[in-house]
Amino acid sequence: MSSSFEKYQKRRLISSYFSVVISISLVLFLLGLLGLLVLNTKKVADHFKEQIALTIYLKDNAKEVEINQLRKSLSLAEYTKTAEFISKEQAAEEHSAAIGEDFMEFLGYNPLQNSIDVYLNADFVTPELIEEIHKEIFSKGFVDEVIYDKPLIALLNDNVKKISFWILVISAIFTFIAVLLINSSIRLAVYSKRFIIKTMQMVGATKRFIRKPFILKSVRLGIIGALLALIGMGVVLYYLNDTFPELQLMEDYLLLIGLFSGILFMGIFITWLSTFFATQRFLNLRTDELYY
Repeated sequence: MSSSFEKYQKRRLISSYFSVVISISLVLFLLGLLGLLVLNTKKVADHFKEQIALTIYLKDNAKEVEINQLRKSLSLAEYTKTAEFISKEQAAEEHSAAIGEDFMEFLGYNPLQNSIDVYLNADFVTPELIEEIHKEIFSKGFVDEVIYDKPLIALLNDNVKKISFWILVISAIFTFIAVLLINSSIRLAVYSKRFIIKTMQMVGATKRFIRKPFILKSVRLGIIGALLALIGMGVVLYYLNDTFPELQLMEDYLLLIGLFSGILFMGIFITWLSTFFATQRFLNLRTDELYY
């Protein structure tokens, strides 16, 4: 009978530890994913900004030396990521392929112009800076027109600011929720041993002596939960980096090491803090209050 009861208690204990580890790992995993999103918000925004092209249309009488000089100066400019020259013949081929018929046969001539597509570095994709670049390029006599999508750039910059703000707000809220959830799991685990805590106290054990094994056990569970969360984060990060290699999510090792270390630290610190206060609460209760 006694052996059966001990086995039952052991199963309950293992189940309690398992639920605590799962709770900690899931919460830290979600918090870690949010951290990855926060760290890579600018990188993702920059990627979309660098897909916007500034198209320079050249006059038909533009000399080849002038075109080559412009291409070279654009390639060397600090605001340029890439600059690609597209001849009127190439543009005609691409347009014919897009519409599915040779429009030049119908018109009898090629109405398109030579052009240069300039993709800017993300830091220069703002309405003010692009307008300055536009004026600088348009001032050249052989340039016929410089066009870019003004509304899209303004909308993109506004949305990036809004999204960045709300991600930070959500991160703060989620961190608070994570602390509450882990704290609740730890408190429930300690609550199941409240009578053991009070018995040890009644036989003369000091509060520090009583707290120590509970804190060590919780910290170990916190480390295990954090490691499981880190493994999950690593798998997700590897998948995202493989799916979107252009974002270079694994290039900044220092940020990733800082994030992973932060998740591990949170797993240890929150479990330590929660266990400290949970055991302290039961140590301060009277024996008759343990039943409520």
